[in-house]
Amino acid sequence: MDTFIEPIGRLVNQFTKLPGVGKKTALRYAYRIIDMSAEDAAAFAESIAECKRKVRYCKVCGNFSESDTCDICLKREKSVICVVKEPKDVIAMEKLREFKGVYHVLHGVISPMDGIGPNDIRIKELLSRIDDGVSEIILATNPDVEGDATAMYIAKLLKPLGVKVTRLAHGIPIGGEIEYTDEVTLSRAFAERKEI
Repeated sequence: MDTFIEPIGRLVNQFTKLPGVGKKTALRYAYRIIDMSAEDAAAFAESIAECKRKVRYCKVCGNFSESDTCDICLKREKSVICVVKEPKDVIAMEKLREFKGVYHVLHGVISPMDGIGPNDIRIKELLSRIDDGVSEIILATNPDVEGDATAMYIAKLLKPLGVKVTRLAHGIPIGGEIEYTDEVTLSRAFAERKEI
């Protein structure tokens, strides 16, 4: 039985709705909120409300945006499209500051075990973006069963359209040791080796 008062219980319950937040962490967060000044707590609550009011998905790529079309879609070269699973993957790719093209966010991957098929993610929207100006599609889904299946499915659909389709390379991480690398990763690294 919980021994804290009802307002704390409600706050803890809300925090446990976040991914990766268990009851102990949620209680720690709740205590931190209680210890905040009234102004800081109000600012925290307002930032959550503002996020819900202002953040939407870009109508072109599906990334987070404050307007109908995100800045990346408005300002970048559109001949290369990098396909990712979620908006957070765009953020990770942008940290590299290497990619100068645009993105397409699927908002999921094909996963029959979870009841997610090709029509449940944004594949049709990707196909509608393919025109004479698109020279390459980079498939950057995660290197797991669902990510690979999604990449293969999309590649099959794109092949007849005459656009170059590539997949991010997979292999041994920088600083990793071969002796501790799993067989699948080592096999992929071996298969995707390149001449130096």
